[in-house]
Amino acid sequence: MSFRTSATDYVEDVSPGSGALPPRARYPHSDAESLSLNGSWRFRLSPTADAEDDAFAEPGFDAGGWAEVSVPGHWVLQGHGAPIYTNHLYPFPVDPPRVPTENPTGDHLRVFDLPEGWDLTDGGAVLRFDGVESCARVWLNGTDIGEFKGSRLPHEFAVGHLLRPAGNVLAVRVHQWSAGSYLEDQDQWWLPGIFRDVTLLHRPAGSVLDFFVHASYDHLTGEGTLRVDSDVDGRVSVAALDIDVATGEPVTVPVEAWTAETPKLYDGVLATEGERVPLRIGFRTVALADGLIKVNGTPVLFKGVNRHEWHPERGRALDLETMREDVLLMKRHNINAVRTSHYPPHPDFLDLCDEYGLWVIDECDLETHGFTEQAWRDNPVDDDRWTPALLDRAARMVERDKNHPSVVIWSLGNEAGTGRGLTEMAEWIHGRDSGRLVHYEGDIDCRDTDVYSRMYADHAEVERIGRGLDGGTHKRRRLPFIQCEYAHAMGNGPGGLADYQRVFESYERIQGGFIWEWIDHGIKDDRYGYAYGGDFGEELHDGNFVCDGLVFPDRRPSPGLVEYKKVIEPVRFEGDGTAVRVTNKQDFADLSALAFEWSYQVGGETVESGRLAVPALAAGESAEVKLPEPPVATGSGETQWTVRAVLAADTGWGPQGHVVAWGQFPVSGRQSPSFAASAGPVVSGDGLITLGPAAFDARSGALRSIGPVAVTGLRLDVWRATTDNDDGAAWQSDIRYGTLWRKFGLHRMRHLVDAVEPTGDALTVRTRVAPAAWEFGLVTVYRWTTDGSRLGLTVSVTPDGDWTVPLPRLGVRFGLPAADRVRWFGGGPGEAYPDTKAASMVGRWQSTVDDLQTPYLRPQENGARADVRWAELGGLRIEGDPEFWFTARRWTSEQLDAAAHRTDLTPGTASGSGSAAGVWVNLDHGQHGIGSQSCGPGVLPQYQLHAGPAEFSFVFAHIG
Repeated sequence: MSFRTSATDYVEDVSPGSGALPPRARYPHSDAESLSLNGSWRFRLSPTADAEDDAFAEPGFDAGGWAEVSVPGHWVLQGHGAPIYTNHLYPFPVDPPRVPTENPTGDHLRVFDLPEGWDLTDGGAVLRFDGVESCARVWLNGTDIGEFKGSRLPHEFAVGHLLRPAGNVLAVRVHQWSAGSYLEDQDQWWLPGIFRDVTLLHRPAGSVLDFFVHASYDHLTGEGTLRVDSDVDGRVSVAALDIDVATGEPVTVPVEAWTAETPKLYDGVLATEGERVPLRIGFRTVALADGLIKVNGTPVLFKGVNRHEWHPERGRALDLETMREDVLLMKRHNINAVRTSHYPPHPDFLDLCDEYGLWVIDECDLETHGFTEQAWRDNPVDDDRWTPALLDRAARMVERDKNHPSVVIWSLGNEAGTGRGLTEMAEWIHGRDSGRLVHYEGDIDCRDTDVYSRMYADHAEVERIGRGLDGGTHKRRRLPFIQCEYAHAMGNGPGGLADYQRVFESYERIQGGFIWEWIDHGIKDDRYGYAYGGDFGEELHDGNFVCDGLVFPDRRPSPGLVEYKKVIEPVRFEGDGTAVRVTNKQDFADLSALAFEWSYQVGGETVESGRLAVPALAAGESAEVKLPEPPVATGSGETQWTVRAVLAADTGWGPQGHVVAWGQFPVSGRQSPSFAASAGPVVSGDGLITLGPAAFDARSGALRSIGPVAVTGLRLDVWRATTDNDDGAAWQSDIRYGTLWRKFGLHRMRHLVDAVEPTGDALTVRTRVAPAAWEFGLVTVYRWTTDGSRLGLTVSVTPDGDWTVPLPRLGVRFGLPAADRVRWFGGGPGEAYPDTKAASMVGRWQSTVDDLQTPYLRPQENGARADVRWAELGGLRIEGDPEFWFTARRWTSEQLDAAAHRTDLTPGTASGSGSAAGVWVNLDHGQHGIGSQSCGPGVLPQYQLHAGPAEFSFVFAHIG
């Protein structure tokens, strides 16, 4: 005989639940009363689903000894249990629909009174949960009202007949694991709890139920047609358009269209017998026409990001201001689209997208990625038993969000394989909403979808698709193409963005893409600063793969976001030094919202600036604009123009003067540093060789000082602390060079001194730099000279043997006793590498050594400045010929490489250096590119640093 606790059977039931009302449109407020039940709730955690009975739900239960948690919130971020991060592996045995007996279960209690004047006579009230992970059972005043799954979707229950004026007891039992967990395997932290709002809504007699705002736009006539279908008859009014019509009745009037660039919203009201609901109406038409995604008759180019919801302390429990901060950051960095990976966001986020202007791909709360480990066997989307749950999720997304003009595409979900369930979802959505397109990347033949979508297709493949050479089904070849994920923003990167954008803009069929992803999911942690996978003792985890965003957890922009802003800027400048060609790269808006400025630099310093008269070009138009006569130079050195497009006035998302786009155009080029040797080396009896201001070790030829500045360990350097993209993803087909660099020992190069030759006007040091266990190396010659006051160095490098891998970097490294402030003339203000330097602006910059560092959550190579002509720090001025990459940090590359978290990095003596160095400096002739291989393609060939003969020079001078 066997026993099973029937009271918890619902946890493993594949159905979406019971008791909930049909899904409907969400609106943030109306004139009907509502009561937020957010706040402090009593909380009890149990190890299993059936550890406690349901006595806690009865009125009068004494929960005085329970803990308290904040709702919205996750209990594992409030001291009860621990988070778990996996990319796609289920953190429990794959035995659908069953889940482990060890199933953390949180009982939540909230006692509340109704506001004064709340009318109980009509019995109408709805209790709404906007998000609970992953399964919840609900009682009100001791009555079981139902249970539900679908973590990031709303569920409502009719509760008016159960309410009392005071002392209402709301009890919610939340289970971490359920059958629903198999549908929610979405590359994120597993975080149980009531993490979105809980609200009680009064429903007076005759109040609004569901309604659908249809607001189309005819781009040929400039007219919009409005029709609001409502389950309850009423009237619709829009004062600005002089509209007052019955629900269900269409009306056509001249309007301004809604687009992401011009997000015009009209305030309206839906009035029924019992309720008035404010409407924010945007007129726009989405269509698949001529094989393209068109809005208002115009093809759109998505310059997008994927956005998981995240806060470093509250997880997915976001407040309105945090969501607004995301939208404002996106707008200020020229982003025009969001894919809500991989679930519908908090509904307030879509209100913000409507208001500020972002195209949205709204994605269903569905991913079954873990089934790939068993070749998709038993995948729920191809099992008819799960289809009702899939359709319920599709309906809850579409019905909640259907009145948002920002939502232009519905997505069935992500990485869930293929199956009949997805087909039924697509058919239902097409039938319910013909005014939007349907997306699903996993539908490779586009049987059910309106868009051909891929993840991480490399540049060459995207170009083949643009040229129509990709093959596939006949239907697929006629559809527009987007990259729903590309350019993995993990750690230092992503690289190759500018190269992708050139392809996107070259072929009409290619309609852009969405960077993976918006934010690093680091959890604020006293031990590590920010924690990632494995830091909480998880049995299975995917490390820092959860840290792959364009902004850091505190929402500071990463260099990747700054690069993306430049690559996708809506105005293009091209110039020859006398005129500039200005192109409006927007899809809809003209340039009237922008002002244009020029400045003229000599030696990196601005000597004059002014306004540039640019016409209000329509979308897609260009104009040639003459630059003024160059100012009379007040100094010597290279000269250039810098042109900027800035906001002409304050907008809702940016202040007047905010830089939207810029370009630079050289006038006169740089001249190589002037240097002529004037004196030779002198060998002294104390084991030193002096050469002008410098002293060297006579035996090894090592530089010891330049004037009063001690110098440690100057020698050829080829190693960098590998980036996440260097190390690459195991499933990528491109060569993972980080792994090969370690195999071949490039992180432990040995330096053999062959000769120290103090002859003539130079000190020449001949060496061979090579790794243990291998025959190949780099024959390196250092030639030191002086002009009496300065020290010159020319480094000549010749590969020796068979080099089968590119170099991480090529240059010299040395240590200085101390340095704080840094000044340089070159690219800035932020870091740049060969394939991430579009946003590097040439000028004079300054920083502290600490601020030169980019605080990636897993420490790695960072902070290089590109195209540096000269740099000053620690009492030295360094000029390069040719320009060089400059890096300075308070630890060595080896220490950086060994660190797992920022807190592992402490300034100190370099291991094995033999002397203290406060700052380590790299002057690089070359750097290997970055790429996107942590999930996407590797470094393009033109950005790889192959071993070859090289020569580069520096001039050092002591400065007071």
